[in-house]
Amino acid sequence: MHIDINIILIIIISAISIFAFSRPDILDKLKFNAWQVVHRKEYHRILSYGLVHGSWMHLLINMFVLWSFGRAVLYYFDMAFDGGTVIRYLILFVSALGVSTLSTLNKEKNNPHYNAVGASGAVSAVVFTSILFNPYNPILLFGIIPIPGIIFGVLYIIYSKYMAGKNVDNIGHDAHYYGAIYGLIFPLFYEPKLALHFFNELISFNF
Repeated sequence: MHIDINIILIIIISAISIFAFSRPDILDKLKFNAWQVVHRKEYHRILSYGLVHGSWMHLLINMFVLWSFGRAVLYYFDMAFDGGTVIRYLILFVSALGVSTLSTLNKEKNNPHYNAVGASGAVSAVVFTSILFNPYNPILLFGIIPIPGIIFGVLYIIYSKYMAGKNVDNIGHDAHYYGAIYGLIFPLFYEPKLALHFFNELISFNF
């Protein structure tokens, strides 16, 4: 029996986010700003932005999704790998924070006014890791409508990529997109044969 690292992550992120709601100076030091990373070498921002959120709703949605899918991923890791579940999950989450910002880092490196907060990129990675293991497990769209994970995943990736190209709102669609792709391939670093498992799961669906 291993520690519930998912709950620990949720508690840490929630505590820091709530504290930063009333401390804009803390929020300012932790948020992602590509210009600050590149020109002032504040590399901690590549990860620390995931510890703070822009609003209660932003925090609650991310933590609820992380709680829901993190449990599943921990179970799948237990089943697929011989030990190391906690460290693998931590590596997935933390590395996804960095990977999901790489495109934005390059795109916004000369824009001092671009800022981003929230663990959405890493949460997307967790969701899509669960889809790799069980592609037809239903996901509740808008919290109500059940939809097979693989269908949700395809629609999510298409939408995120499209909106990232449009760049018409303040949502980090690039982080959502790259976090999702990373979540799909992360377990393959440990066990490439999981790609075959994913394919077999897809074709085994009973219409």
